[in-house]
Amino acid sequence: MAVTIPSDKHFLRSQIYTPRRRRPRGRSVARLARIAVAAIILGAGGYWSARAVADLRWLRVQHITVTGNHRVSAGEIIALVDGLKGDNVLATDLVRWRSRLLASPWVADATLRRRLPATVEIEIRERTPLGLARIGHELHLVDATGTIDEFGPRYADLDLPMIDGLIRDAGSPRPRVDPERAQAVGRLMADLRSKPALAARVSQIDANDAHDLHVILNGDSAVIRLGDTLFAERLQSYTELQATLRERVPDIDYVDLRFGERVYVGPAHLAAAASRTPVTTPPSRDAREPDQP
Repeated sequence: MAVTIPSDKHFLRSQIYTPRRRRPRGRSVARLARIAVAAIILGAGGYWSARAVADLRWLRVQHITVTGNHRVSAGEIIALVDGLKGDNVLATDLVRWRSRLLASPWVADATLRRRLPATVEIEIRERTPLGLARIGHELHLVDATGTIDEFGPRYADLDLPMIDGLIRDAGSPRPRVDPERAQAVGRLMADLRSKPALAARVSQIDANDAHDLHVILNGDSAVIRLGDTLFAERLQSYTELQATLRERVPDIDYVDLRFGERVYVGPAHLAAAASRTPVTTPPSRDAREPDQP
């Protein structure tokens, strides 16, 4: 006799839990081992490929080009990076070679570029000397940041003014350029670039006071006080007034141009007194000999 069981409408086959078959542990280990071996092979292949590229003779630096240099010769620049030739052009450390170039007192900045297959290009930006500064008993070329090089016959073609007062602690074993004074002289020379004929007449610069530069022109013994701005404009006004001033005061010790349209003149025979008392000139007069104290 058949027995029947009524179906339960709440019974769903999907509710029956069927445990998944676990993969054998050995297969997972084998798969991981295969991945590890593949990674090792790829890494070793990359390493040996890199070594092979590094050893390629046609990728070794054979040529070094130098541009942007004017005072320093290409040979001097190449000597600073001695050892660069023969390095792999892709692997050589250009930052390290650049630091060697910056050790030169003439090199303000340097850019190095790789050019395949075997060339390194060096672009130099040189320092611009402002003048000759006395350091002890020697003359040195100086720029706005400090000493460039000791002056010698190789720089005899440079027509530069003599600069006094630029060196701080001149009597110390390691004298240093005063940055504020150097910047003031730099502004003066930059301002005079617009008037090269006037710049060529500057013979001496006294930078003891960064806020009051003194200048002497070629063929003129008068000390010209320029302050710390409008250098070219004030020097130009002096050259235009020079003949008139000499007519009124033949023997001039200094001319003060710091006060706009007023020009104060110190005669040589009153130099000591003028250094102790202020010089006053009426606004309507261009120049006047200071009164006796």
